[in-house]
Amino acid sequence: MLKIAVLVSGGGTNLQAIIDAIEAGHITNTKIEIVISNRKKAYALERAQNYGLQTRCIRPRDYTSSDAFADAMIDCLLEHRVDLVVLAGYLVILNEKIIKRYKNRIINVHPSLIPAFAGDGYYGLKVHEAAIERGVKVSGATVHVVDEITDHGPILYQQCVPVYENDTPEILQQRIMQEAEWKLLPKAINTFEEWFEKLS
Repeated sequence: MLKIAVLVSGGGTNLQAIIDAIEAGHITNTKIEIVISNRKKAYALERAQNYGLQTRCIRPRDYTSSDAFADAMIDCLLEHRVDLVVLAGYLVILNEKIIKRYKNRIINVHPSLIPAFAGDGYYGLKVHEAAIERGVKVSGATVHVVDEITDHGPILYQQCVPVYENDTPEILQQRIMQEAEWKLLPKAINTFEEWFEKLS
């Protein structure tokens, strides 16, 4: 049984996609062990609790240093014997200690076709605002393995999504979530053993 931790910061729509995929049998032999947020009032925590999932709030601001925060996160992951860490709309840049401890076992979903509109400063609606401003005809989502550079690690899956002339950032965000993010993230979790073996 693959034990996963899902890290969230906001509403938890990607978390919901994972929950739905497990319930529908699209993700097999997998259990969400813990849902962790950096925000106490993140709706994702309430969403998780509605499904009887364990939750924890671990906030960088509650620790004296980035390393102390990393230690707390690692302790939580070890406590729950987590095999795979899934960043699902998590807006904290992970400390190098966490990335090294869970090398090739942390994945992230990013709302663009990396390397476009990726890296420091590109998150949430800012990604879609930049895509529309640039005038691209195609955007999408990427699931990648997390390394020490933001939005940089090995790409696992990508999905193209059209950008239309009258799109607002909010409309484009919703389309990319529905047509790409909510499909790619469950797929990456379900094929964990396959891609992990290739990377290791």
